[in-house]
Amino acid sequence: MKGEAVGVKERREREKEVLRQEILDAARDLFIKEGYENVSMRKVAEKIEYSPTTIYLYFNSKADLLYCLCEETFARLMKKLEALTEDCNDPLLCLKKGMRAYIEFGLKHPNHYKVTFITHPEHHEEPERYMIEESMGRKAYCHMRTRVAECVQQKKFRQVNIDATTQAIW
Repeated sequence: MKGEAVGVKERREREKEVLRQEILDAARDLFIKEGYENVSMRKVAEKIEYSPTTIYLYFNSKADLLYCLCEETFARLMKKLEALTEDCNDPLLCLKKGMRAYIEFGLKHPNHYKVTFITHPEHHEEPERYMIEESMGRKAYCHMRTRVAECVQQKKFRQVNIDATTQAIW
């Protein structure tokens, strides 16, 4: 009996995660096709044929939904960046690999890229949330910033403002 209860619980958790991903995919698609400002939680619910109440079980607001989409995208990008630079000793080569991965990621996942990088900042109703230390967006930016700082430290770049240079590359 106990094993059955665990199996049911695991199945429910999988089903919840599948629905959460379905909501994210529908929202991303709608944000691209109709623009963030023209999409409501009701539209997202209609697209996946659920009630708006169901969407609110997973996301507090449209802004929360957008944030989760951005985090998902940055997590995928970070995984790629970390794998590429894991055994790389030359910071300039690491930076080049990272920049290429960034471009390839955008080309391979254009909708992820558009929602994350092109959605206007005023749509990010809680901009400070994107810059907290634990956010995947912050981690991706810091990953690149570290490579730039290493390039300066190893004299691959002249002395530059590391943050300004990272922003320009980003």
